Amino acid sequence: MKRTFALALLLSTWVAMAHAQSDVLLIKRPAELRQAPGENTPSLAALALQTPVTRLPARQGAWIQVKTTTGVTGWVHMFDVGTSSAPSAPANAATGALRGLSNFFNRGSAQPTNTATSTVGIRGLTGEDIANAQPNLSALAQVEGLRQDASQARRFAADSALAARVIDPLPMPAPPFANGTPDSTARTP
Repeated sequence: MKRTFALALLLSTWVAMAHAQSDVLLIKRPAELRQAPGENTPSLAALALQTPVTRLPARQGAWIQVKTTTGVTGWVHMFDVGTSSAPSAPANAATGALRGLSNFFNRGSAQPTNTATSTVGIRGLTGEDIANAQPNLSALAQVEGLRQDASQARRFAADSALAARVIDPLPMPAPPFANGTPDSTARTP
């Protein structure tokens, strides 16, 4: 009896995981099925509005791997897909802005759009995301090119008529536990 119950539980968990990892989604605005995650990667196919795709478990940043009904596997931006067949017009501006923002941080090109879309929740980074993170050396070089030294900063301040001000440092916060007992003035999260 216990063995049958455990087997049934294991089987139902496996079916639920398989279903969650292979959701059928609809393309919410004309999009390109990309060979790899990113706006600048080669296009495998154009995906029209309302094209059904099957979500695969792979995800990289704001890009999800999908499979078309013709069996072609590629990547689409998560803001280009949704579960509803009805377009959400009020969400369009926010979705376009979020996609542009995610493309900016992922080195993609932000293209304004006026087509209906749906929004997707954005989660924080997972341990896997951090482990798979790659440095953006070109962005680092660009930031290094913007670096200013002390003399350039003084020149900017003088040209902008900025004046120096002395500001007292903030007091050192009390530790949350002094002498092994909680401090009544310390804040806890």
